[in-house]
Amino acid sequence: MESEEPTVPIVCAACETETRVPLDGLEDALSRHNENAHDGEAVAEVDPGIKDQLADLVARDLGLVEEP
Repeated sequence: MESEEPTVPIVCAACETETRVPLDGLEDALSRHNENAHDGEAVAEVDPGIKDQLADLVARDLGLVEEP
């Protein structure tokens, strides 16, 4: 059974859109959307909830946060 590549949610409040893109295409997708729809301004972003979760996981992995 093949595993699918993880996807990341991207949200754009200005366009009121949300989509998921493969992790390896994340940077290109964000850049392309922001360039085409917002004259290069960084409006679309990774879902903020996901960013917070990822930051917490990285901090724990680096030993910067004590486990409860």
